[in-house]
Amino acid sequence: MNTLRLSLSAALLVAFASAAHAQQPAAQPAAQPGAAAQQQLTPEQQAQVARQDAEMGAAAVQVMQMIDGNRAGEVWDGASATMKSAVTRDEFVRQLNIDRNRLGAPTKRDQPVVSRSQFRAGEAVPEGIYINVASPTTFASQPQAVRELVSFRLDEDRTWRVSGYSVR
Repeated sequence: MNTLRLSLSAALLVAFASAAHAQQPAAQPAAQPGAAAQQQLTPEQQAQVARQDAEMGAAAVQVMQMIDGNRAGEVWDGASATMKSAVTRDEFVRQLNIDRNRLGAPTKRDQPVVSRSQFRAGEAVPEGIYINVASPTTFASQPQAVRELVSFRLDEDRTWRVSGYSVR
């Protein structure tokens, strides 16, 4: 799977994620920032964020479609080193097969929602800046939509890579 190049300056993203993190209690990860963080961005920066949301949403859909096509191993192959150190390729594929076999084939994916998080050293998630893309997805064996989530981490080489996938 092709890796995703950074389309937003690292300084802007760090400022954006830091503003979001400042609004959260210390023990909580930074979630999608509220209106106050958005107002700190210039119109040009807001446009950059909107473009990045669209790009990351499309990348997440690509990951979801790869998983639909039984290509979870390829997703792992292109993943962030943080994900690779947390789960082996075989375990990642095995767990996805269990989850997806239980749910059946996807029948409908709604518009993905993008959020950003920044974690510091010592937190439950490896330190870094993350973009999470969640899509309400309906599966053949599950009449109610479930959250299908693809997470990306901004790696040290300034490339966004998959850092997680889950259906819950």
